[in-house]
Amino acid sequence: MLRIGLTGGIGAGKSTVAKELAALGAVIVDGDKIAREVVEPGTPGLAALVEAFGDDILAEDGSLNRPALAAIAFSDDESRAKLNAITHPLVGARSAELIEAAGPDAVIVQDIPLLVENKVAPMFHLVIIVWVDEQERIRRLVGSRGMAEDDARARIAAQATDEQRRAVADVWLENTGTEEQTRAAVRALWAERIAPFAANVAAHRPAEGAPLLDDPAYGERLTNRLWVALGAKASAVTADGAAATVVLADGVEEPAVTDVLADAGFAPVGAGEYRGSDPGRAVTVRVRAHDSAK
Repeated sequence: MLRIGLTGGIGAGKSTVAKELAALGAVIVDGDKIAREVVEPGTPGLAALVEAFGDDILAEDGSLNRPALAAIAFSDDESRAKLNAITHPLVGARSAELIEAAGPDAVIVQDIPLLVENKVAPMFHLVIIVWVDEQERIRRLVGSRGMAEDDARARIAAQATDEQRRAVADVWLENTGTEEQTRAAVRALWAERIAPFAANVAAHRPAEGAPLLDDPAYGERLTNRLWVALGAKASAVTADGAAATVVLADGVEEPAVTDVLADAGFAPVGAGEYRGSDPGRAVTVRVRAHDSAK
């Protein structure tokens, strides 16, 4: 299974990218759609929101009045944190159900608006950021969604900055042209990177001829991904760019982590050596036993 995190600022056009990925065969797990589902009338989620924010967030028919909730929840950090504490666990649980049902060979694309803010990027083999500059996003939100400009600016200000998004981006997809140009870029990304990456992970094989990229932020991303994959099986993980060293925990032998690393996108190529399965980036991981690190 290849897991991709898809995100971008509100109004950036993630839905266009997600639709094209779905047409190409990906299973889309849409965070916004699930967020609406878990607070439908009669759900524990909606009851929890009413208890936290009051009856004024309900429409006349008993459904959630989203603009009313947004006016309260995005007014300050405390209210936003309260909203997130209610909805995020519900969205996470439902997402896990959909991923489990997709099967082991699926390409899962999780469309997560707050992927950067919630620091979940290391969970994914690949993170795609859809980008449009702030002024264009405001224009889209006001013109296409009918959002007041002040509300649009407040929503944008509450999300991650472009710099924070760049730090976690494996793919920076600029959605500044026509819709067809964006869809064409997604098709090329699928053919050149996503589909072969998924096939390599399924076969536990490294990518051949992957380029070594100049990406100063990648070392931290690689370190975090390895920690997420290995957990307590590692005692130390360090990375210098796209070259990482893993020191296993005391008592853990390399065979115990070989499949774990391969599933995470780092295929074995020899004793203690692994290479990335991503055809878009050359990566090397070396694994050492605990005693040999002394």
